[in-house]
Amino acid sequence: MEIKTHKEIDTRLSGKPVEVSEGRAKVELETKDFMRADEKGLIHGGFIFSAADYAAMLAVNEPNVVLAKAEVVFLKPAVVGDKLTFEAKVESSEGKKRLVKVEGFKGKDKVFEGRMLCVVPEKHVLD
Repeated sequence: MEIKTHKEIDTRLSGKPVEVSEGRAKVELETKDFMRADEKGLIHGGFIFSAADYAAMLAVNEPNVVLAKAEVVFLKPAVVGDKLTFEAKVESSEGKKRLVKVEGFKGKDKVFEGRMLCVVPEKHVLD
């Protein structure tokens, strides 16, 4: 399926799309040293959130989609070198609103889960 949104995102920071279909997306994030928050290699949660957000945007896959609200839980830590996979699924659609469930995994271990309220405005939010 053609990616219609967030076409200029830096996939080194927000993950690489590996699957995009109607109402679903999967993004893989390979954690790197520049993402570390401390001397033990803990990955800053902002990178994890970014990959989850990107997966949600791709699940909606509308050119002007934006994030309006997120309720998330970081369940387990990630460290430099981890490969994380984020799976997003549109759970409901009402008018311009889309509720997207996102889960993040390190192997079979769930490290992240959340619901993101995405909105699809008529035109770009900066227009």
